[in-house]
Amino acid sequence: MQRYFAKSYDKTLILEDSDIHHIKNVMRMKINDLIEAVYDNKLYICKIVSFEPFSLTIEKIIEEENSIGLDVTVAVGLVKEQKMDLILQKLTELGVKRIIPVNMEHSIVKLDDSRFKKKKERWISICKEASEQSKRTSIPVIEDIMNIKDLVKIDGDIKLVASTKEKDKMFNYYLQKIKNCDRIIIVLGPEGGFSEKEENYLCENGFDRVSFGNLIFRVETACIYAASIFNYFSSMR
Repeated sequence: MQRYFAKSYDKTLILEDSDIHHIKNVMRMKINDLIEAVYDNKLYICKIVSFEPFSLTIEKIIEEENSIGLDVTVAVGLVKEQKMDLILQKLTELGVKRIIPVNMEHSIVKLDDSRFKKKKERWISICKEASEQSKRTSIPVIEDIMNIKDLVKIDGDIKLVASTKEKDKMFNYYLQKIKNCDRIIIVLGPEGGFSEKEENYLCENGFDRVSFGNLIFRVETACIYAASIFNYFSSMR
């Protein structure tokens, strides 16, 4: 059953125009077909009762939230558009709750306020579509661009830096030793990695270095790897 995120609730669920277009012209659904609609983290099973105007009736409400059970934040240095699109899509599919784009010294991409506003609209759309595909009941929050000093103010039970300097503290084994953690934040560098100053600053302000092993990943691979480990870690608790 196709899933969509409703934009509002006014006696019935109201979908985005783009989703209505998808239902009518791409999926070619008919009157009385059922869809899943999510609003305010609740799942509604809805029946299509009209196309002109488009209207739904709610058949069933499902209260269960579909999540990995961890509050995971991934902060990643600004990267090129195609890489960022992939990162957003895969982090969403893997259950990450919040994504923070970070302006770092080695970031190739630089965004001013007007360019970021347009980018953020696109990024939210990517996360929405990935949430629908992966049957989530929430869309990850995409924060405004932060810098390294902003990150140290964020609360978390575990605060990690994906480091190429750390060799002994392996990421997956480190997590297995921790019993009580619900809020996790991990910071990953851009294409050029962290500057030494940035990594040291994070570690001096509450973050722990962890290693992904001897291989050096591309940033998009590192994001997917980290989110996959969190997903597995959550399922084993």
